[in-house]
Amino acid sequence: MNRLIPNTCLILLIACTVAVESANAAEQPSSRAYENQLTLLAEPKPLLADHPEFVQPIEETRRFEAPPLVQDDGADLSVRAWRFSYNARGVIEMPNRLRADRTAIIMVHPWGIDDGQGWRTPEPAGVADFCTLEKNHLAGRHTREVIDPFLKRLRDNVALVMYSLPGNEDPIRKKLYRSFTSRPTAEQRAEGRKELDAKLNSFSYKGQPLPSRRTLSSDRPVIDYFRQFPGLDAGPKFNNAGFWSLPIPVTSDITVHPDDVVIYDSPGYEPLKQFLEQNGIRHVLLTGYATDMCFCRTTAGYQNLSKDFNVFLVGDATLATFPANSTPRYATNAHISFASLNQLVTQVSWVKELAEREE
Repeated sequence: MNRLIPNTCLILLIACTVAVESANAAEQPSSRAYENQLTLLAEPKPLLADHPEFVQPIEETRRFEAPPLVQDDGADLSVRAWRFSYNARGVIEMPNRLRADRTAIIMVHPWGIDDGQGWRTPEPAGVADFCTLEKNHLAGRHTREVIDPFLKRLRDNVALVMYSLPGNEDPIRKKLYRSFTSRPTAEQRAEGRKELDAKLNSFSYKGQPLPSRRTLSSDRPVIDYFRQFPGLDAGPKFNNAGFWSLPIPVTSDITVHPDDVVIYDSPGYEPLKQFLEQNGIRHVLLTGYATDMCFCRTTAGYQNLSKDFNVFLVGDATLATFPANSTPRYATNAHISFASLNQLVTQVSWVKELAEREE
């Protein structure tokens, strides 16, 4: 009997080892050879041409078709995308097939400024978001006409719809929005809405006016001029102290669903990454503002997300800041085009639900 014990232990050890190795193999992502074959497209239509009021269509003399890049088993979402390569000397487009239940839509910085909720541009010289009242209203219209319908169309199918906002989860917004750690009830939301209204409307949105006189040196007046009068000063001088400590809400131009999740910037990227991974997210459709700033560099910006997820910039569901212009179309075109060197770009009309899940 004693002689059987070592053999039995050996068999058990081998069985356990095989089981562990099998489990580890199952956890490892599979790989495939990607044939980077580029086929020249004949007379393709301009890119991002559906909303020319907001984004100048992109026209490139050479466009190529490449094989599918993302191919999920059981895909039910088609996301055609493109990027630009100087080495390929043109735009490269490729189809993608995603599982919607592994996809999150994130809207970067949908600030509720000048939208009737109480948080508004300080007078007479304060700045926030797109930095003038008129430009904030234009961005609000873009949200209503382009982004909100996009979210409504896909919300029931994708795993998550999320919004990123500055700061930490304060007591008021904790009652208003679902976050990584909280899910308020309908009663709490109603209470939070009242508290938000009182908080935002009790603030004095009045800062100092522009000085009418400045003292400049005789030999370097340009340096002195811009040091004293920069193009953008969003500090307490013109916005009033405490302006940026107010609980910035999600814009009322978005139809927020109770299951939508708010991301707060201050804790940084790691909690966002963990939350997405815990919810099985592999793909991100990125929308929001502003293409040249928060959209790329904040917590939920593509510079962070593209390190760990398959990110698709929805190129007509974002606007760049547009100083010295009355339209964002050219600035957005330029910044999306630059981002396309290292990011995939799609557009609202290219994100389509497949009639039946592909097996």
